[in-house]
Amino acid sequence: MTDIAMLPESWRGVLGDELQQPYFEELTEFVEEERAKGPVYPPREEVFAALDATPYDKVKVLILGQDPYHGEGQGHGLCFSVRPGVRIPPSLRNIYKEMHAELGTPIPDNGYLMPWAEQGVLLLNAVLTVRGGEANSHKGRGWERFTDAVIRAVADRPDPAVFVLWGNYAQKKLPLIDESRHAVVKGAHPSPLSAKKFFGSRPFTQINEAVAAQGHEPIDWTIPNLG
Repeated sequence: MTDIAMLPESWRGVLGDELQQPYFEELTEFVEEERAKGPVYPPREEVFAALDATPYDKVKVLILGQDPYHGEGQGHGLCFSVRPGVRIPPSLRNIYKEMHAELGTPIPDNGYLMPWAEQGVLLLNAVLTVRGGEANSHKGRGWERFTDAVIRAVADRPDPAVFVLWGNYAQKKLPLIDESRHAVVKGAHPSPLSAKKFFGSRPFTQINEAVAAQGHEPIDWTIPNLG
């Protein structure tokens, strides 16, 4: 059986059963085999970093990404985020541009989004691991079933949240969310391929208006400089 201790404590009650399912055992074996062959990102201890950084009962906003960055040292378990000192990837650069245009927040010198996670923004990828240098190499192996359970767990809480679904891939998760109880912010993906539609969509204002309407403290989107 897969060890439930892998999961951050606040999530064990709602996700512990997933770890006992046959699909999750197969997924764990697959990822371990991949690690034996070459680099897999993020490192083993950071696979559940998003759940670790944002406890279940503290989630105000869920932003859904696709799969981890596949370059060395980039991904650390939070979608769109990179470690301090790592070059800011194009999608995140576009997120920062929109934030600056929309909110006037300064564009930071780093791509480390932990300050968001600590305020209740769950930065969840749909797939939690990737083979080094190969985007989407771990899709269809079972992570999607697990992260659907994460989305469902947040959607099932009595306390409402804001779900941020950028791009067609993320918007396929809409059936998991009761829109009569939760807020959903939809829009184009911030990647360079669709950034023209992303720019000017004012997602951060929409998110904070919904967070406030749900009775929560709005998110301070400013990322402090680390330089």
